[in-house]
Amino acid sequence: MSLEVLNTQIFTLLQDKGRFSYSNIGVTQSGVMDEYAYLIANQLLDNPKDTNILEISFSNNSFQIHKNTIIAVTGAYCEFYINNIAFNTWQSYVVKAGDLVTIAKILSGTKVYLGVQNGFDINKEFGSNATTTKERLGGLCGDKLKKGDILEYAEFENRNFVSKRLHTKYLPKYSDELTLRVILGYQEISFNKKEKEKFFSSTYIVTNEFNRMGCKLKGKAINSDINGVISEAIAYGAIQIPKNGQPIILLKERQTIGGYPKIGSVLSIDCFKLAQCKVNTKIKFIPISIEESQKKVKQFYALLN
Repeated sequence: MSLEVLNTQIFTLLQDKGRFSYSNIGVTQSGVMDEYAYLIANQLLDNPKDTNILEISFSNNSFQIHKNTIIAVTGAYCEFYINNIAFNTWQSYVVKAGDLVTIAKILSGTKVYLGVQNGFDINKEFGSNATTTKERLGGLCGDKLKKGDILEYAEFENRNFVSKRLHTKYLPKYSDELTLRVILGYQEISFNKKEKEKFFSSTYIVTNEFNRMGCKLKGKAINSDINGVISEAIAYGAIQIPKNGQPIILLKERQTIGGYPKIGSVLSIDCFKLAQCKVNTKIKFIPISIEESQKKVKQFYALLN
């Protein structure tokens, strides 16, 4: 045995960067909600960028270590313990057989990431370990983790190990207000000037209808000149405007096609920040050109290579 789940609350999933090139057969992308935290965890562990990881969405999780390894915990700030001793997150640590790892209360943010060196030894489906419960793919039998589950990994032995930690200037800050950059799409012509001005000048609230599929917002209704469109492929971050005018931002487990008009798409790297938002977070939108968005995305991934 390697890592044993002693206790987990509701929704802990094995994830990686997700599945690509399968949307034509209805398989959603899935993958980690916060790629920044995920990629940093793998950097701290000297792992390949697509190594799998645990995505923990609720407080009070505990794991028994049965083989020596290195772990890193990133993402939402939480009470993190090894053998009931508190440690900082965004740092790597050696753990030994018999150690108890606890992710207790989540303090700020909503998604905690727990990785081990070289990842967990799990077979891939459609090229990925990402768990998609609605499609029963990835992870352990396509389901969330439960008490008693075992995740295998290769044992680590290195007497010269030096812990790595993220510099404080790169640590994220999670607040109750967030500004998201939006690239207007081709369907923006179905929203008149007044509606677009309303969209970019309004403040929206994250509702409790927020999951891995998408985030429903509440605020001033936005009206489109068309009632619907022929179902078409949906991009990560697409902002659908349904009949009630309340924006829906589509995320990692979005449906592969849809028929609501879309005013644009949230910049992908801003969706990672949205993933850490709690209910009632205030959201504002600002426009960004496609040229500038491409530049920002390239800079983001260059920093993490």
